[in-house]
Parts: sequence; structure tokens; C-alpha cells
Amino acid sequence: MIFARQQQFHGAEHLSFFLWGARQTGKSTLLKTLFPQSIYIDLLQSQVFRRYNQFPELLRERLLAENPAYPVIIDEIQKVPALLNEIHWLIENTPFRFILSGSSPRKLLRGGVNLLGGRALRYELYPLSYSEIPDFDLLRAFHHGLLPKIYLSSHYEQLIDAYVGSYLSDEIVSETRIRRLDVFSRFLEKAIFSNGSIVNYTNIAADCGVSSNTVKEYFQILQDMLWGTFIEPYQKKPKRRIVVSPRFYFFDVGIANFLMKQRKIEPGTEAFGRSLEHFIFHELRTYAHYSGKKYPIYFWRTSSGLETDFILGENEVAIEVKGADFIH
Repeated sequence: MIFARQQQFHGAEHLSFFLWGARQTGKSTLLKTLFPQSIYIDLLQSQVFRRYNQFPELLRERLLAENPAYPVIIDEIQKVPALLNEIHWLIENTPFRFILSGSSPRKLLRGGVNLLGGRALRYELYPLSYSEIPDFDLLRAFHHGLLPKIYLSSHYEQLIDAYVGSYLSDEIVSETRIRRLDVFSRFLEKAIFSNGSIVNYTNIAADCGVSSNTVKEYFQILQDMLWGTFIEPYQKKPKRRIVVSPRFYFFDVGIANFLMKQRKIEPGTEAFGRSLEHFIFHELRTYAHYSGKKYPIYFWRTSSGLETDFILGENEVAIEVKGADFIH
């Protein structure tokens, strides 16, 4: 099945840019489809990684010799941050363009690395949107999730299990300073039940046997590594006392349901309603980014329990999500 991705990089026709996205969102496939004539450097290949990690200046030498007419694609750029100095020089001194993709910007953001000083735009690729999937199946999305390979597979549970294991063993170990992977795994098991809810750091910390500050750091790691995002409460309603803590959504509805051990989601159940809300958030966020509108997304909840699931922009649109036959 071919997925017609909506991310087209309008506005970057003559500029370099970063493309970030969690693993298996389809970054490489999209870039190879849109830029088939580009030089493609994959830093996941061991020999390529070793070469440029040891001698980053080889990139400059190669490109000056080849004089590429199309954007140069470097995949998993976070693995060799030193290449960004070479890329910076090439952008300043040549007409070359670069597309720098990766699954985690954390190392670059937290390491004081050269991020090209505003010389490159930033885009993100999310899991599939319903508009990108022929014959879209909502229940399949809830169970399989929206990563292209896993959405299509009949063995989705095994693939999700391997995906989560790979994330913990590879990305967490290589991109962070966490030494107790068992503690982080326990945090992930507890944090998943905050998906779509207001985060209570104290309760999660007590369940995990760590401090609240450690839990906040762990949530920040999830966000930095594109595994989830916070949405803030809308606070411009002065006549009511409102909740000021954020909500957190994991990046994929299927992975969230797998981690919560929700294996059979049926219409009319609480799990269906929570999954639908999560899915709608994903669609709103995806559209905001791909369309270029980039409207902020909030939620609104009073201390007495009145709430609206999503507020778009400056109170321009309010959305309440209900997975029920009759709405009151």
C-alpha cells in the first residue's frame, strides 16, 4: 500500500531543513520519494557512521568534489553532531542545500551543538493521518497504531513489542544519561496511564520509587525524543478557577493502547472514548503542522470539573470529543 504523505515542505524550496520524527514514521521513504536524485547518507550504516564520526571533514571533501545539484540528505544526523560544523561551513560558502533527518533531536538540543544558527528550517513527520490512508479503518488505527509498517501488519503486537524494546535499549541508552533502564521502564508503565490526562508527578513518583523531579525529567525525555507532547491549559478565562497542570499525549494511539494492555477496543467502551480523543488530538496536531497554520492546541478544565477537550488558537475553536451514540 502506498501512503500519500501530506508533509510536502512548502516554503523550503531553496533552503536547508531538519526533518524530525519518531522511528518508523516514514522519513526515509518520504525523502527518497521526493528527492530521488539526491545524495543519501545513512548514518545508521555502521561503516558510514564510523567514517564520518572519525573524520567529519570527509563530508566537505566529498561534496566539493561532487558538486551536488540536488539537496544532500543525511539521515540520523544526531548520531554525528560534528557533521553540523561542516554543514554550516558548506551552507555559508557553497550553494549546497541539506536535508537533515533524525529520530531524536535530544542530543543536539541538550548538548550545545551547532544547530546552524537559523540557517535551516524545522519540520516534523508524525505517524499517519487518516487522510493519508486509503480505506482508513478507525479500529485498526486504535489497535495497530499509525506507524506505516505496523498499521499494515497482521502481526502488529509483535512489531509494537519489538519497537518499544528497541526504543528502550537503543535510543534511551544512547541518547540520554539514564543508567537505570529498569527504573525508566517502570516509569513508562506508570506514565502511560496519564495518556490524555492531567499529569500528576507526585503519584507517578510514588509508584516508581523516585522523586517528582526525576519523573519530570523522564517526561521531558519522552518529549525531547518525540515520544509524546504536553498540551497546556487555556488560561484566558478569568471568571473561573482552572486547572493549570498540563496534559500529556503519547505520539501514537496504538503504542499507547499496547502499553496499557488494551487489546480489544470496542465502540461504547471507555477505552474507545479515550482512544478517539487521542486520535483526534493527533489529527489536529498533524494538520496544524502540515498545513503551515501552526495554531496552538490547549485544553480547558475548571477546578470543579467543567472541561473542553481542545481549544485551538486563541479560543477560536473549541472541540469536545465523545465516542457515544447519544451526546448530551
